[in-house]
Amino acid sequence: MSDDSFRTTRSRYMSTCDPCPRYSRFVRISIVTLFPAFFDSPLDVSIVGRATAAGLIDIDVVDLRAHGLGKHRQVDDAPFGGGPGMVMMIEPLAATLEPLASSHRVLLSPSGPRLSQEHLDRWSGIAHLTLVCGRFEGVDERVAEHFIDEQVSLGDFVIAGGEAAAVAIVEGVARLLPGVVGNADSTEHESFRDGMLEEPQYTRPADYGGWSVPEILLSGDHGRIDEWRRQQRLERTRQRRPDLLEGFVVTAGEEYDPASPGGRPRTPEGTPDEHA
Repeated sequence: MSDDSFRTTRSRYMSTCDPCPRYSRFVRISIVTLFPAFFDSPLDVSIVGRATAAGLIDIDVVDLRAHGLGKHRQVDDAPFGGGPGMVMMIEPLAATLEPLASSHRVLLSPSGPRLSQEHLDRWSGIAHLTLVCGRFEGVDERVAEHFIDEQVSLGDFVIAGGEAAAVAIVEGVARLLPGVVGNADSTEHESFRDGMLEEPQYTRPADYGGWSVPEILLSGDHGRIDEWRRQQRLERTRQRRPDLLEGFVVTAGEEYDPASPGGRPRTPEGTPDEHA
């Protein structure tokens, strides 16, 4: 059975466009969900809409209910051993995920590690990514063991299902594809790229009702501006996300990761720099 048999009528790839003729990467994302309509609007606007129109990304929304069992298309059942809620059954998920075995299959679940920029960086280089939206009390564990390559959680909280996480991942991956964001440098100078939060940003007017932009940003001295931004990143991270600084030693103006061999500085992607 081909992957195409699992596409909804809302496949957003423009078939008349040569995939990624101008850029170096093309990504296909399949989203397995019980609620395809959830994605009708978010995938058609802003960054994701532009990436689709440019032929850089192909998004398939796969209706899990199509593989439900019996007349009522059942996809969930009570858990063995008792307990509240329902569990997503293995049969519908197996029928959906087996034809997608060549893709990288990610289960969106509170049981996974928290989603990070590192995940998005890595997934933006994968040709075919499948996002499986969990619901109810979760999925039969045999699905995670035999049909899933990786699990990830949107954060340390619980929402109704994985659909919101899927939208966040699609946008996070799409904006990393060359040609999607107008200024490619903007994706290299933002929160988490050097392991810290981004510094405060300002634009015109320089004064609004007595609230002024920091004078140094108007000085034209780019060396001092860079140092101010570095200090702001460090201070903001200390105040708001001190957990991000665990494992870092600040020395001579650079942030080092002592856990990496030789205490090498991190790359813009936040990983130990192999060439430093």
